[in-house]
Amino acid sequence: MRSITVLSGGMGGARFLQGLLHGIAAGSLPGVAADAEVTVVANTADDIWVHGLKVCPDLDTVMYTLGDGIDLERGWGRRDESWSVKTELAAYGVEPTWFGLGDRDVATHLVRTQMLEAGFPLSQVTEALCRRWLSPVHGDRVRLVPMSDDRVETHVVIADDESPSGRRVVHFQEYWVRLRAGVPAEDVLVVGLAESTPAPGVLEAIAGADLVILPPSNPVVSVGTILGVPGLREALVSTAAPVVGLSPIIGGTHVRGMAEQMLTSIGVEVSAAGVGLHYGSRAQGGVLDGWLVDERDAATLPALQAAGLRTAAVPLMMTDHDVTAAMAAAAVSLVS
Repeated sequence: MRSITVLSGGMGGARFLQGLLHGIAAGSLPGVAADAEVTVVANTADDIWVHGLKVCPDLDTVMYTLGDGIDLERGWGRRDESWSVKTELAAYGVEPTWFGLGDRDVATHLVRTQMLEAGFPLSQVTEALCRRWLSPVHGDRVRLVPMSDDRVETHVVIADDESPSGRRVVHFQEYWVRLRAGVPAEDVLVVGLAESTPAPGVLEAIAGADLVILPPSNPVVSVGTILGVPGLREALVSTAAPVVGLSPIIGGTHVRGMAEQMLTSIGVEVSAAGVGLHYGSRAQGGVLDGWLVDERDAATLPALQAAGLRTAAVPLMMTDHDVTAAMAAAAVSLVS
């Protein structure tokens, strides 16, 4: 295998990619060439405009992580960050005060916004930004592309007793950052998704891959929105490459993030089996050939196998690069 395509969200996808690249470099992935190229198709439905700047959280988390600039403790944003701009904006009373841009991080958003306003599409802007972050570390062996150049934004429906309808809609970032996913999500609305088109190179990366991986990213608001771009799901169904996924649910709950809240909002069981069956087997109209679950969810294997999925139970806690590389190796072996 010389070409691997990964459909990624932010933190979970980025950490998995670190292990995948570590495994490729170490030669520990069965059948994968030491010089294999990895294309990352990243979710952009988390994007938001803040203080006149275009912020792309998942793109930036993958870019900073693979470029060795991420804040390891937070899992997002720049390392050694300061917050003077946030403090000054708050002193002026400028909203939103709940979404802070770090001083170092602002530079990325300024460059992105200037290029977008100059007429460059997001895919070209991302390529330009990655010349700083990915090229020095990985050369041309890792490519990061947005799922779409079009504006797509996820919104969450929550209860609101003061609204005539009893409900209101908030941007995904407000639900995650300000509300901390602490109230039930009644529905998820992805504005602009149905009208979007895949960014240049996305369909080709899936069609030309030797392997496609769905990492343990949020199945609703990360991988789910990528699959919702018209043509993406069809590309997965038709590619000659095997498609394998790793469960973000371990022991009946998410490890980090809000997969539990999002799955509940769309009526999917919060379990390793529930997510695997949600994606479905390509043999039965879904998008997967194989599905890895954690060892503590081994009891779900018969149901997944009955649904047409190749499956196995292995350790799925991404505690370090070696452990995560072993996860990637298990995923490769499952569908090789």
